[in-house]
Amino acid sequence: MPKILVVAPNWIGDTLLAQPLLVRLRDRLPDVEIDALAPSWTAPVLRRMPEINEVIEAPFGHGELKLSARRRLGLALRSRGYSEAIVLPNSFKSALIPFFAGIPRRAGFVGELRYGLLNVVHKLDAARLPLMAERYAQLAEKPGEQVGLPLPGVRLRIDDANRVATLERLGLSREKPFAAFCPGAEYGPAKRWPARHFAELARRLAAKGRAVWLFGSDNDKAIGEEVVRLSDGAAIDLCGKTDLAGAIDLLSLAEVVVSNDSGLMHVAAGVGRPIVALYGSSSPEHTPPLSLRMRLVRTGIECSPCYARECPLGHFKCMNEMTPERVLREIQAVETAGI
Repeated sequence: MPKILVVAPNWIGDTLLAQPLLVRLRDRLPDVEIDALAPSWTAPVLRRMPEINEVIEAPFGHGELKLSARRRLGLALRSRGYSEAIVLPNSFKSALIPFFAGIPRRAGFVGELRYGLLNVVHKLDAARLPLMAERYAQLAEKPGEQVGLPLPGVRLRIDDANRVATLERLGLSREKPFAAFCPGAEYGPAKRWPARHFAELARRLAAKGRAVWLFGSDNDKAIGEEVVRLSDGAAIDLCGKTDLAGAIDLLSLAEVVVSNDSGLMHVAAGVGRPIVALYGSSSPEHTPPLSLRMRLVRTGIECSPCYARECPLGHFKCMNEMTPERVLREIQAVETAGI
């Protein structure tokens, strides 16, 4: 039985965008075992992917080299008998563990001068493969071969028992249908729709008989509290109150998900919910959610996308001028489309 080690991305959203690659590998080798090497913060997503056999958590923080620790981990993996490794991040350090593990076939993009560490080297044609998901899927093919399109979608398993337990622990009622808001974005404030806009939208949905639940990590607690305050309590703040697995299970119940360009936006695609995705400093032309049930919202101003963490011009028009009225119309559109 062939065994493949996939060195997974370091971001939740990118991890979801890598799932079409995993599906391609399964299609190519139906009896393959695919393990993922991933940081602890993305591991819960990979554990919900039906293509993954086992997740090996890498004990490294963002940007940490820790050469000796990578060597020890690589040597420990030698006994697993992997025939192939696919390295998704472009960094030098991400290719070290498969090299130390002695995996015979080690594939990835050229990245940071990784010749030698990788022995199946792909060169990126960014114009031909504009989507990050397409680029990852390319690594399931031989160098130079075309990616089969359209890409398969994303799909995460739901843990029904965990979903019930999380609802009970948080005292959440499903008496009303709810909209999920994801007001955070790890990359920086330039990706975040203003809290006052989320609050106004929450008030409008509450007037229509909907509940609004806010999802996010510990880092999103401040914006969650601000949305609740500005909405006069129309929203329920769950930021930092669920782990990622719990967020996956609860998001699967939402009538619609309104999200900044964030990891949770891609999770919403993975659980098959209608999405209204808000783009300011980033672009859906590179990392859109892999879903047919979505509406992409942009103001289209000249300086967007800038890909900055904070607005370099100080006016933040790309998000400030995206009105709650417009987003409400997009909610209605994605729900009535019924794809």
